[in-house]
Amino acid sequence: MLDDALRSNRLPAAPGVGYKPQHFAQILEQPKPVAWLEIHAENYMGDGGRPLAQLRLLSEQFPISVHGVGLSIGGEGPLDTDHLARLKHLVDWLHPASFSEHLAWSTHDTHFLNDLLPLPYTDATLDRVCDHIDHVQNTVGRQMLLENPSSYLAFEESTWAEPDFLREVARRTGCGMLLDVNNVFVSATNLNYAPQDYIDAFPLELVKEIHLGGHDEDQDDHGNPLLIDSHGRAVVDPVWALLDYVLERSGPRPVLIEWDTDVPDWSVLQSEAQRAQSALERIPA
Repeated sequence: MLDDALRSNRLPAAPGVGYKPQHFAQILEQPKPVAWLEIHAENYMGDGGRPLAQLRLLSEQFPISVHGVGLSIGGEGPLDTDHLARLKHLVDWLHPASFSEHLAWSTHDTHFLNDLLPLPYTDATLDRVCDHIDHVQNTVGRQMLLENPSSYLAFEESTWAEPDFLREVARRTGCGMLLDVNNVFVSATNLNYAPQDYIDAFPLELVKEIHLGGHDEDQDDHGNPLLIDSHGRAVVDPVWALLDYVLERSGPRPVLIEWDTDVPDWSVLQSEAQRAQSALERIPA
């Protein structure tokens, strides 16, 4: 269990965006309405160069959230100690306002897979995920936020509902929650349940960061809708409506716009951030 003193989160309840180097100059010149930035940890684990120099400068003006994609929290094997050491080095000098990872696995033996893959929600998975989160939090010396995944299938052997599984992980480890609203919408569409029911069951009191992103539309082999979490386009109206549903129940939270592929001009990201700001302004403090 994480010590209470290490559970700080200094992100403002305001819009942020995922940082892309092509927007560096514009962020410094015209950031509004962006109040904070998020980086992918694995892009900043080197020893120097322009990326780290730019990140140092940005960190002097914006709270930074570090979002990991490579720890493989749900993997069956032990965590990669070299990767974890590089993460600790980054966190130690950057002092980010928040640190998060995914409920997923992406490693097999010595191989790293370029996907965030789903897990069966069983007691054995619960024990393994909690052990890994304890290891991460004790190593980096701060609370980790755990993000709900996008799902494209359900495991017959699962004995926990996903919101209950996440709540129990947080109870055992002291981790916080990162609620990806687009992931909820994608999973609900693919697995045929109401996204509002998922939100009603989710431990919203533990949410310290919210993500929004775009998705691609496809069909499965039976002609049913199949959504792919792509982070390559604007947030769709039903996901914005689901954000309103969340904020009405949780109160204001830091809200991130994710756009990782086919990255648009800075003005497009600003427009998305402004829409998130409007959603936050409709919620009483």
